[in-house]
Amino acid sequence: MSAIGDQIKKYRIEKDITQEKLGQLIGVTTQAVSRWERGGMPDAEILPHLADALGVSIDALFGREEQSFEMTIARQLCQMPREEAYRYAFNICWAIEIGLVGDISIMDDIVNKFVDKSITSMDKKKDYFAKIVHDNGIANARISPGFQNFFLMVEHYGSLKEHISDPEKLRRVFEIFADEKILRIIFYIYSRPNIPISASLIAKSTGLSLNEVDNCMEVLCSNDIAVHKIVATVDGDMNAYIIRPESYAIPLLCFADEIAGKYSHPFWGNFDRSKPLI
Repeated sequence: MSAIGDQIKKYRIEKDITQEKLGQLIGVTTQAVSRWERGGMPDAEILPHLADALGVSIDALFGREEQSFEMTIARQLCQMPREEAYRYAFNICWAIEIGLVGDISIMDDIVNKFVDKSITSMDKKKDYFAKIVHDNGIANARISPGFQNFFLMVEHYGSLKEHISDPEKLRRVFEIFADEKILRIIFYIYSRPNIPISASLIAKSTGLSLNEVDNCMEVLCSNDIAVHKIVATVDGDMNAYIIRPESYAIPLLCFADEIAGKYSHPFWGNFDRSKPLI
């Protein structure tokens, strides 16, 4: 068996597909696939289609790529400009969402529409959601013109309640974001990241009184969403605040927007969970 024959067989078995199925995916006979795995060499023009069908690079078919797919992706991202890396990573997330459905028959159509963005190029205003709820985990993705996000949760061990805070603590978190004044401040302060903002500027920009700002910021600081600073000025010391860069507020706001928009019915999804969600 040739080196490429070894690789074809290995990746085909890893994907749990037969020689017949692989042949169908790339437009060749079962006998051709069998011949390759026994030592034959695919034609050069077949290699890109073969690599795509097996989900690997052409280098991998020749055994010249790192065995860890995760490491390969990490290296690719490290070598890209930051903006390009994030966009590429999001395309991978959508590919994950599609693959987790487990239906290879829909793959080409969905990838062409979402990963290649043809669907958003046709409709500049519409939001699209993909939701998967399986016994092995949950995955949600959203793609809108200029706005995308992705969430993946691998199935937890035991009850989810064992891994999250008690209901009273959670209620207090939602109470913070339910306060109209605090929410107004959050939207403003997140528009000015990485620099301390004086309480007086926050008050002027949000229409709140200085006392209201200090009270609201005390709540945000005590919940590790913002940090209190003292700034020396010609008029004396002044309260200032800076947003914590690791705050979880943005993901929470993204999911809140999905609920507020009543996006209850995804564009496509897969729901076959038999276990309790919590």
